[in-house]
Amino acid sequence: MQKGKVAVIGAGEMGHGIAEVFAIGGWNVALCDVDRKYLENALKRIGESLTKLQSKGSIKEEAAEVVRRIETTTSIGDAVRQAKLVVEAVPEKEELKTQVLGEVEKNASPETIIGSNTSNIRITTLGSHLTDRTRIVGIHFFNPPVVMKLVEVVKGDETSESTVGSVVEILRELGKTAVVVRKDTPGFIVNRINAADLLFFGLIQDMKIATPEEVDAFGRSQGLPMGPYELLDFVGIDIVKNSMDYYSKVLSPEYGKCRTYDELYSKNMLGKKTGRGFYDWSKGRPNIDSSKATDRVPLIDLFSIEINEAVKLIEEGVASPEEIETAVRLGMNRPFGPISVAKSLSNSEVKETLERLSRQFQVEVFKPTHSISEGKLREAIEGRLAESKSQKSETVEAKSEMGKAGGKVLTEKKGKIALITLSNPKHNTIDAEMLDGLSEALDSLWNDRDVYVILVRGQGESFSAGAQLSSYFRTATEFLEFARKGERTFRKFSEIPKITVAALKGYVLGGGFELALSCDIRVSSEDARMGFPEVTLGLVPAWGGSQRLARHVGTSRAMHLILTGERITATEAQSYGLISKIFKDVDSEAQAYCEDIASKTAPVAAMLAKRLIIKGTEVPSDVGLEMESFAAGILFGTEDLKEGVSAFMQKRKAEYRGR
Repeated sequence: MQKGKVAVIGAGEMGHGIAEVFAIGGWNVALCDVDRKYLENALKRIGESLTKLQSKGSIKEEAAEVVRRIETTTSIGDAVRQAKLVVEAVPEKEELKTQVLGEVEKNASPETIIGSNTSNIRITTLGSHLTDRTRIVGIHFFNPPVVMKLVEVVKGDETSESTVGSVVEILRELGKTAVVVRKDTPGFIVNRINAADLLFFGLIQDMKIATPEEVDAFGRSQGLPMGPYELLDFVGIDIVKNSMDYYSKVLSPEYGKCRTYDELYSKNMLGKKTGRGFYDWSKGRPNIDSSKATDRVPLIDLFSIEINEAVKLIEEGVASPEEIETAVRLGMNRPFGPISVAKSLSNSEVKETLERLSRQFQVEVFKPTHSISEGKLREAIEGRLAESKSQKSETVEAKSEMGKAGGKVLTEKKGKIALITLSNPKHNTIDAEMLDGLSEALDSLWNDRDVYVILVRGQGESFSAGAQLSSYFRTATEFLEFARKGERTFRKFSEIPKITVAALKGYVLGGGFELALSCDIRVSSEDARMGFPEVTLGLVPAWGGSQRLARHVGTSRAMHLILTGERITATEAQSYGLISKIFKDVDSEAQAYCEDIASKTAPVAAMLAKRLIIKGTEVPSDVGLEMESFAAGILFGTEDLKEGVSAFMQKRKAEYRGR
């Protein structure tokens, strides 16, 4: 959809942020609210935010230029006139939202897409009073909209595929990660999972199992930027209570069991916004004593509850495991989501934990869902449950960011070369999913006789900044196996019977550097920076770097680079013999370089030469020479040798067929 006018109805905490996102994206914005004072405050906050973004170089235009694209009005009719898209962002009250959406439909063009930023209420419910329910869609931004990448796009029961597809396209152009919620359900993905968390933490206080400070101190010790109760104060106890009241009506009465939230709400102790909630905010952020961390709320309890809710969503056909993982990770600003955690736990562990929690808190919500009860957790998180009708139907042409050709590893064949692209924003960090993708890509190319050369590159500005260490590992053994997984995967690059080339740029660090070293040839852009920071983080290069680097540059230089963590430039790397060529435009020039190799190199000869070089360093020289003679003997009987000699004699280009 081409940019035009968007109307944002509601200039509060979310509304003004959504307006700012669209204005930055080049849209003309009509921001509407009932009172001019709300609009003036919204413009002030937008201006302050844009000024900060400009000072950091995060926006290309002057802040004043962006603000000029925003007009304000107290009339819904004026706001939606000629708008291609409307985003309703009024307070989370069903009656109010329904009233506003009806007014929008009455005044908007029949072609206008009508979106709601509701965080909990079913889109089908909100659109039930509209005449044309095919054009209403959930567009759930997360707070703050300018910073948070995730937007849940919610398909109501009657929302058209074209409406959903258009919104996904718009959001991607705005730089957002759009995850499509395929089946309309209260809370959608993130807040549906978070609802069970809210119930859990509320009941912990009701039963006085641990104080907020004890739980939050433990949370911070596990790497969370905020503990759960500090986060609840930050969000607002009123929002928490309203959400729980809604869930108690539409999901289960058990969501209304928490007395603690009701008590805080009745005392107007709403958290940061009133200066007092679980904590005193009068002096800024609360001071939480790290020494008070409790062991009475094990992480596996929280993880099991979230896994249970995630599996419910999979069973109901709301979203795929990959979409749930992406949504929770981005929406809750976490390094990993429930699907990643579930891969490190057994079905019996999760099931027994949920049964214990259900008994302890007398809550049916915590009981293991159908798949977990039947021992099918693995099938659920791997997407192998019997698909519901909603899962079988292709919902939108552009589903979600996880739907693009293989997720984090993209493979494409162009003539005699195959392109493997690492795709994991922001710097192509490598996790277990990417390792699986690389392994699968190489397996699929292993016996592909049409491919002679494989080019590995990174999407965006970097090759890879290394392993994604924020991945969840429950034990030291699991981390050891993650290291072995990387070693085995990277070894395939040196063993595959093709020439492998790594195109380096930007960050080439840690595991990314190890991946590059496992390839046969490395070329680089001038801006590449390579190094092993592991020792400075308390680790060692564990995907083959400690072994391969020394063989490339010698023991002394390897010691220096690994023990100091020093980063070297492309020029230095070339002088060390680590890279073969430096290109100005590495993406296009590396591809041309590979095409040239593929056009003139006999693939069987290349395969044997590659293995001789690699294996020759691992055996005595007389064994290596014996291997060399065997390789020559094998090649003597190939059609490629005859073609090579014939082409040389006839002064023409050889046409090798790999046989």
